[in-house]
Amino acid sequence: MKAVVLYSPNDFKTVEDYPKPTIGPNDMLLEMKRTAICGTDIRILEGKKTKSVRYGHVIGHEISGVICEVGENVQGYQVGDRVAVENVIPDGSCAMCVSGHDNICLNRKAIGYEFDGGFAEYVLLPQEAIEGGNVVKLSDDVSFGEGALIEPLSCCLRGQKNAGVKFNDVVVIIGAGPIGLMHIILAKAAGARKVIVSELNEFRREKAYECGADIVVNSAEEDLKQIVMNETDGIGADVVLIAIGIPQLVNSNLELVRKTGSVCLFAGFTKGVMAEIDPNLIHYGEINVCGSSAYKRQDYHEAAQMVMSGAVNLKPIITKVFKLEEFQEAYEAVKSGKELKVEIEP
Repeated sequence: MKAVVLYSPNDFKTVEDYPKPTIGPNDMLLEMKRTAICGTDIRILEGKKTKSVRYGHVIGHEISGVICEVGENVQGYQVGDRVAVENVIPDGSCAMCVSGHDNICLNRKAIGYEFDGGFAEYVLLPQEAIEGGNVVKLSDDVSFGEGALIEPLSCCLRGQKNAGVKFNDVVVIIGAGPIGLMHIILAKAAGARKVIVSELNEFRREKAYECGADIVVNSAEEDLKQIVMNETDGIGADVVLIAIGIPQLVNSNLELVRKTGSVCLFAGFTKGVMAEIDPNLIHYGEINVCGSSAYKRQDYHEAAQMVMSGAVNLKPIITKVFKLEEFQEAYEAVKSGKELKVEIEP
């Protein structure tokens, strides 16, 4: 089958002869219809994220498709089912899972990491994913493009839960890439009174308004802190979500939030990078600083329901689709910043 194989950092290509998966009696085979490129995929391709990455294999974890083979012991699915795939597979028994934090399972596996991922014509869905409820059937009116984005939407939902976004909040979002735009959509769905977005790219600033932002700031030309204070009577935002993995931004964003507010370091950061912060901002302001890693199974199923019910619209975020053999072009399109969510199809 055709697949994009990652051989080593910055060494990947589409091949024609990658082995098509063979399923066992408890597995299923997915015919990939759409796999979206994630910022994490870019970091993996460039060697900036290496944990659980297997070279000589296939990555890609934002996946949707059609079931084309079903193992004889599998119940509840049939050939032809349209599905989206929750890629994170927790073990269900470690200290984190038992305490309700399966998103940071100590022994978690994931499709696109320990198992071959979605940048291929076919994807093996292993027994532990099927039994864990990782394969979610899509309603007929949801496109495969939207289905692939349930995974990153789930991550954003987890981040907003961690940060405590709620009705009537003023929310500041740093960055209007695909993740920042999903944060806008979710914050408005949660009842945020005002969403303020900081973004340098003009195209993305326009998209931020399309996705529901109330105020969009070009922080290279405007004073973001002054605008936030003007909009909050000098108090500061209730929540700040940092959707750009630039450590130098952390401290300045602590200055945007009100006392007792929350700052979520949502974006992933390159391993080894450090950020200087003023601990007094946190101490005297009683600011909650949180991280966000992946999503809980509950988050994925909630995000899927939001998409299928029409409560959120992810279509404006998908701006380009490439074929598997055009993966290098797709990679460059993501890197250029001229596109938002770029997806791969067979």
